[in-house]
Amino acid sequence: MAAERDPEGRAAARPLLTDLYQVTMALGYWRAGRAREPAEFELFFRRCPFGGAFALAAGLRDCLRFLLAFRLQDADVQFLASVLPPDTDPAFFEHLRSLDCSGVTVRALPEGSLALPGVPLLQVSGPLLVVQLLETPLLCLVSYASLIATNAARLRLIAGPEKRLLEMGLRRAQGPNGGLTASTYSYLGGFDASSNVLAGQLRGVPVAGTLAHSFVTSFSGTEVPPDPMLAPAAGRGPRVDLVACVEAWLECVCAHLGLGVQEPHPGERAAFVAYALAFPQAFQGLLDTYSVRRSGLPNFLAVALALGELGYRAVGLRLDSGDLLQQAQEIRALLRTSAAQFQVPWLESVPIAVSNNIDEGELARLAQEGSEVNVIGIGTSMVTCPRQPSLGCVYKLVSVGGQPRMKLTEDPDKQTLPGSKAAFRLLGSDGSLLLDLLQLAEEPPPQAGQELRVWPRGAQASRTVRPAHVEPLLRLFVQEGQLCEPLPSLAESRAFAQLSLSLLSPAHRRLEQPELYQVALSEKLQALVARLSAGGLQEEPPGGAA
Repeated sequence: MAAERDPEGRAAARPLLTDLYQVTMALGYWRAGRAREPAEFELFFRRCPFGGAFALAAGLRDCLRFLLAFRLQDADVQFLASVLPPDTDPAFFEHLRSLDCSGVTVRALPEGSLALPGVPLLQVSGPLLVVQLLETPLLCLVSYASLIATNAARLRLIAGPEKRLLEMGLRRAQGPNGGLTASTYSYLGGFDASSNVLAGQLRGVPVAGTLAHSFVTSFSGTEVPPDPMLAPAAGRGPRVDLVACVEAWLECVCAHLGLGVQEPHPGERAAFVAYALAFPQAFQGLLDTYSVRRSGLPNFLAVALALGELGYRAVGLRLDSGDLLQQAQEIRALLRTSAAQFQVPWLESVPIAVSNNIDEGELARLAQEGSEVNVIGIGTSMVTCPRQPSLGCVYKLVSVGGQPRMKLTEDPDKQTLPGSKAAFRLLGSDGSLLLDLLQLAEEPPPQAGQELRVWPRGAQASRTVRPAHVEPLLRLFVQEGQLCEPLPSLAESRAFAQLSLSLLSPAHRRLEQPELYQVALSEKLQALVARLSAGGLQEEPPGGAA
């Protein structure tokens, strides 16, 4: 996946999308003769977002694109020379020009996996200087993507499986890159489509969209379509003047609804006709530009019934203001009476879409039993994650020169787990999740049916567990700079995310005050943590001090 064959490689992130201290540390490593020393970092988060009990791992595809295209260009090196001290050895810049990720190995949670605090989303090993330089861009690519996917998953859990969810937040996103990331990973997290056309082109996200109020208000009703004639859907029979047909139906609709024929706004009707002529197979109406009951609905019905005469079916209507739940119920009732009155059975089941600053609370209202809403568009609260705008991922050194490294701080929550590790998910006989286990990579993997003594994180004592099934969590995606397996498609990762979420018990899936899922350490890893914590120093490498 060289950069020239993958235009998204450098688009995902550039090598200089980093913090300056990564470069100053690189110079320090190089000057100390440690640039090629083998090292391993882990990328993880400390707490589940939004007060929940889970997160979804995301952003891996962008990370791998970035790594496989990683190379500093001449202009990059020249800029670094301009910001580093003028007496920096020119040989350092020649070293930078030679860098790539051919010595880097990556193990990771597959995209869409359940991710838990302290369990690595990525393990990155390779030459110390290189894997240090990767810190900031990898954090940037993983943190927001995983936050978005988790937020989308929460909204999907609230909405239930039947509602169609559309991400519509591009105009509210934190810049173009944030918008593309949000559209991509909201789909992975469970949304059905996005309004973002670029996400469709680059990432294969299904796109959806119809019309805005500006389209409606641009028409006054005096416009004459250059060609008002429309052929029947079946392709046989004479073309019909749609404008005249709509005006005829309007009288019937207004009589049925108890309205005067002059009440529906003529400009709105002209806009609906223009849209119907452009999209006879996919006509939708935006009903709340003027008055839903007195204008939007009768105009929509007149156009939908006129299209119905020609064998077309309207595919939906949208509300964007007011009490969306109540309006949807009222409109559904009127659609049913109109379907019966005009003997058009499909009319009663036209999908009703809603939008307008929908958050978790409003979504719960719209998803309740008896709601007549079918499609829900969510923008701001999807892409900005207002309840928690950052996942807080960190990238920590766990091993260098084959020796474990541990961060000891005044804050116990910020202590790291030393050593190269493996991670396993332990399950019960019914497939339920028991806990995630972290152990040193050198330890034999746990076996199904074998009793294990483990140390739950945050607990003061160990416990025993006997898993019926054991699943390794981290997979090898890149070895020495080579991609080990094809990445699944975004749609496949989306399906995997929904499967992952289905494994959570109702108590863990609960969005408010959920039961927390345990992450535990093996006895050997726990002993290493205790030894390093008590000593206050890193383990010494063979033959002397580190």
